Amino acid sequence: MIKCVLTGHSRGIGAALARALLQQGIAVLGLARHAQDNPQPATSAPFREVGLDFSDTQAVLAWCDSGELAEFFADAEVALLINNAGVLAPVGKLALQSPEAVMRAININVATPLMLASAFVRSTPGVQDRRIVHVSSGAARQAYSGWSVYGATKAALDQHARAVAEDALPRLKICSLAPGVVDTDMQAEVRNSPEASFPLRGRFHNLWEAGQLRSPEAVAQQMVAYVLSESFGENPVADLRRLS
Repeated sequence: MIKCVLTGHSRGIGAALARALLQQGIAVLGLARHAQDNPQPATSAPFREVGLDFSDTQAVLAWCDSGELAEFFADAEVALLINNAGVLAPVGKLALQSPEAVMRAININVATPLMLASAFVRSTPGVQDRRIVHVSSGAARQAYSGWSVYGATKAALDQHARAVAEDALPRLKICSLAPGVVDTDMQAEVRNSPEASFPLRGRFHNLWEAGQLRSPEAVAQQMVAYVLSESFGENPVADLRRLS
């Protein structure tokens, strides 16, 4: 049996990933601050939601220590962790970033996925095939004015994947995977950013107007296929658009 813990499953790529996984018969435990806007369709695969505020690291720690991960994966032959949840804010140059917003972004984008990765490995010692996916971004690999915090947090996931791959833990594969430009609420947030805060806003607006944003459904299908493939983890940092 394949089982997956998926963060940020309630909207956007996360909701599409949940549907794609369930369609494959994969049991999903979704972690998000809020329940899904649109409930998942009925499938033969089990689906459960847990409410968790990723900005509250003490709450995340308590959940990691609760034993729920070990219980969920107890009968799994393949265990997946997809760290999809993330926030874009704060957007703007350094003087415009509040320390509180910076802390929240680091908690959600870095602390929580790294804590979950550690708890995942500790909770699945007997599982024969374990795979961790960090959903990264092109902003981790290319600097953008106004996105210093977002880019830095995604770059942290890339480096974490590289180092964990070097650890060569038994039966564990990891990849920090950039999905490309996807038509989600985050992209709408990008287009609504003041140009003074994000000078490249026009570029992303033009991609949207030209219909060049990929749908969450298409991205999710490709991502799930890659995560389940034999080639997953060959490169600890990858771009979905460049995978054959």
